[in-house]
Amino acid sequence: MTYTRREFLRAAGAATVAGGLPAVAFSADKEIKLGSVLDNSGNLDIYGKPMVIATRLAVDEINEAGGLLGRKIKLIQYDTQSDIALYTKFAQQLAREDKVDVVHGGITSASREAIRQTFKRSNTLYFYNVLYEGGVCDRNTVVTGTTPAQAVEPIVERAMKKWGNKVYVLAADYNYGQITAKWISYYVDQRKGTVAKTDFFPLDVADFGSTIAKIQQEKPNWVVSALVGGAHMSFYRQWAASGMNKKIPLASTTFGVGNEHLALSAAEGDGILIAGNYSQESTLPANKQFLAAWQKRFGDTKIVHEIAVSQYQGIKLWAECVRKAGSVDREAVLKAIESGASIEGPAGTVAIDAKTHHASLDINVMEVKNQKLAILETVKQRAPSDTARYCDLQKNPNENKQYEVDI
Repeated sequence: MTYTRREFLRAAGAATVAGGLPAVAFSADKEIKLGSVLDNSGNLDIYGKPMVIATRLAVDEINEAGGLLGRKIKLIQYDTQSDIALYTKFAQQLAREDKVDVVHGGITSASREAIRQTFKRSNTLYFYNVLYEGGVCDRNTVVTGTTPAQAVEPIVERAMKKWGNKVYVLAADYNYGQITAKWISYYVDQRKGTVAKTDFFPLDVADFGSTIAKIQQEKPNWVVSALVGGAHMSFYRQWAASGMNKKIPLASTTFGVGNEHLALSAAEGDGILIAGNYSQESTLPANKQFLAAWQKRFGDTKIVHEIAVSQYQGIKLWAECVRKAGSVDREAVLKAIESGASIEGPAGTVAIDAKTHHASLDINVMEVKNQKLAILETVKQRAPSDTARYCDLQKNPNENKQYEVDI
């Protein structure tokens, strides 16, 4: 890897002490409480550590600019250690004991579903700032990460034009991978293509030798991966070691989200096709400002990745809604969200769709080149149309479920 666990720890440690004091005096008894539950350790820490730092950065910047409504934000963060049971425990603690005003957290879809109902029952506003499989229809939940209509369909579109109609699908064996695989099949079918086979893998599987042999037998035009986490990184190395990266091209719905392109050598990663909201290579002024602020406070920016930026943008969006509402009251903030809230973040405009409480986002189609995410094309303000197929919170504000693909 080009960055080490020690570098991660140094940056995460800095996040707990840096940031400075606010420039104005705040009353402690009027603090606004922002809760966060993220995996700052365990096998998902490659995603969680940068999100923890991004949370600290967003809160510090808001406080140093005078807070919200003249009040300081108090950040209450818990490390869920890549353990779903701890998500449940800390969600209850944030809602019942800490009595926070909002929670920004959760990484995997499993962790989100472990805590979402707790916040719904306690009327604690909840932001989920990570790409996912789509379909959550819950007025109490705001989603600022991408869904399949935003980031998976552009991959299928470009890969089929570039490489051909026959695809082999690899996916993590939980709700993200299972539902995303359905969307991949749907988008391929819409374009008259064929899914040769779909294989699912538990998160701790790291041996892909037999799978690579099956792919060789099927001879697809391209392979798409919806694999997740450190163990699944083994696939990309084994794929390159077998020489298959020179024979069958790869696309992925998740690669780059944890800066996987930095963990692989250029020879292993070059050519992988992805799509998402963020690339460090973006020349947007807001991105340059964000990276400069990160560098000044926490040092190395190599650990910045898509969902760290999404977490940062989610907190800034919530803050904008509080200002607009003139209150941290949940119902007042929800009405501000539904009135057409938006911000300009490091990855472009983040605008909430009132019907689904999901964000419309700028989407970059990208290719891994020499350990960088080179932007091939940017589509402005792509809507979460998959979730909008099922979810209309303006018409049905009491909805509370995750719709699955019926295609």
